Amino acid sequence: MARASTPRILVIGGGYVGMYTALRLQRKLKRGEAEIVVVEPQPYMTYQPFLPEAAAGSISPRHVVVPLRRVLAGCRIVAGEARAVDHAERRATVATLATKEGGGNDLEIPYDHLVLAPGSVSRTLPVPGLADHGIGFRTVEEAIGLRNHVLEQLDIASSTRDAEVREAALTFVVVGGGYAGVEALAELENMARYAVRYYHNVAEDDLRWVLVEASDHILPEVGEELGRYALRELRGRNVDIRLQTRLASCEGRIATLSDGDRLPTRTLVWTAGVRPAPLLAGTGLPVTGRGRLRTAATLLVEGTDCVWAAGDAAAVPDLTADPPGAECAPNAQHAVRQSRVLADNLVATLRGRPLTDYRHASAGSVASLGLHKGVAYIHGRAVKGYPAWVVHRLYHLGRMPTLNRKARVLAEWILAGLFKREIVSLGSLEHPRAEFELAAGPGGEPDRS
Repeated sequence: MARASTPRILVIGGGYVGMYTALRLQRKLKRGEAEIVVVEPQPYMTYQPFLPEAAAGSISPRHVVVPLRRVLAGCRIVAGEARAVDHAERRATVATLATKEGGGNDLEIPYDHLVLAPGSVSRTLPVPGLADHGIGFRTVEEAIGLRNHVLEQLDIASSTRDAEVREAALTFVVVGGGYAGVEALAELENMARYAVRYYHNVAEDDLRWVLVEASDHILPEVGEELGRYALRELRGRNVDIRLQTRLASCEGRIATLSDGDRLPTRTLVWTAGVRPAPLLAGTGLPVTGRGRLRTAATLLVEGTDCVWAAGDAAAVPDLTADPPGAECAPNAQHAVRQSRVLADNLVATLRGRPLTDYRHASAGSVASLGLHKGVAYIHGRAVKGYPAWVVHRLYHLGRMPTLNRKARVLAEWILAGLFKREIVSLGSLEHPRAEFELAAGPGGEPDRS
């Protein structure tokens, strides 16, 4: 890719920080003032707070993603993965889809300003069997795959006479008691409990949901009071919550816990935290012990004048903390707000103006506990139950990018309130060519003699 005559801003990552930064830049920059290039493996941004509802079937999966080419019409979108950054040469190496298909070499993209927002990846531990049997919950593909998988387990349990297979099919283990784990479990448990009414030989009491959390509480993001309420609410729905417990192994489809319990299960969902993208470690830029870029309050990476970072990738000082010295939590609320300051400061740099520091006033925290249930801590007030569920939906609807997506999500909520849930498993979508390959393989051609 040839070097542009105008300054080039290279944005690595199309998530919260990458998309919102590029969106604000294309709105604030004048024509020809700078070229914006966005590198992202998937040509869309996933609004992750809606993944649990997509998994439960309340929202169509295509409505929880935002197409980057449509939203960022003033940017150049490169569908690829940044493999390396050479800041000394101000150049990034990108593997595109064509590269992966053997259609060319990696792209070398020079830049004048670099925005590092590659996000994070699942933080896994060396648990035996985890790579073979674990299911993640960070992408829309994983969310829909998990929905299909849960419904398939109900079909397996309904059709088998083997008691051990049935027990394993109806036991669902979720590891991690933060937002992702609790919301995924709550929505899927809600969906499964509704679905069993259509199975003549599976009852609600046959389902076993287990939440495994290493600490002594769940949902630390919403505070102790609401965390305890969420604990009581889930246990009231017969969810088995194991606090101060770790997953020791899941070999042979048996979840072995640190308390010695062994749970035969065909479903193990891993949501036990995230870590910064591996790309950051090889950039040569300063990182913390946790692998996040050391960033000033202006969102410039320390020791540089043209590399910016925010969100999961950055250790941004929290100027509102008391006592000082804390870092901003790597969550969506900070990522969206930081992206605005980052874009404004980048524009100010191009125009020779002073930079501003990132400061925030927390709006609170919200979490869904399934249909019509939730917890919320808004401006110092704790809200529980149905009102909190409404607040949760309104909060995230307001932050969903684009009016188009807002309208579609709202329409689906209205339709979901008027009609019954869909309980169809479309697991075959994960292998769309399987039937054709079977037909076209040896013995698949019909006899025409």
